[in-house]
Amino acid sequence: MTLVPGNSLLTETPEEGRELAIAIARKTIGAIQPDADTRHVLRPGYATNADSLTMAAHVVAIEFATIAAANNYWRT
Repeated sequence: MTLVPGNSLLTETPEEGRELAIAIARKTIGAIQPDADTRHVLRPGYATNADSLTMAAHVVAIEFATIAAANNYWRT
């Protein structure tokens, strides 16, 4: 299982960094709960829960902060 697409946190732009953060967060969920059927059963519960969605956004924000730091905040 590849948890970091391309095995690198380096991206050309912040937009690409954000996309990578979302991809990594999604792959993390797949690694934690590898059974797709179970994820499908659980999805309605968290998809309609504001706290769950806020926590998911927080995970993406942490991933993005890590990627931004790895990219020296896109400064040259």
